[in-house]
Amino acid sequence: MPRKTHADKDRRGSRHGQMEKRTPRPKPKIDFTADALDFKNTNLLRQYVTDQGRILPRKYTGMPAHYQRRLTRAIKRARQMLLMK
Repeated sequence: MPRKTHADKDRRGSRHGQMEKRTPRPKPKIDFTADALDFKNTNLLRQYVTDQGRILPRKYTGMPAHYQRRLTRAIKRARQMLLMK
C-alpha cells in the first residue's frame, strides 16, 4: 500500500477550504394578513391551489409553517362548504 504524502493532505484540505456556504433562501413577502386567510376569501385561496385542486406545498408557496397550516385549513373548509372545488 502506498504511503500518503503531504501533497495528498493539501489537495484534500484545499477542496474543503473552497466549499462556500449556501446563500439562504430569500424570505417571501406575504402581502396579506393572517386574518385574510379565511375560508370565505376564495380569490386568495385559489392562488394556492393547482388546476387539479391540489394544495401547493410550502416549498412553492414560501409561507411560514403556521401560515401554511391556516391556509390548508381554510382551503379544506371552503371545499366542505362547496365554495371551492
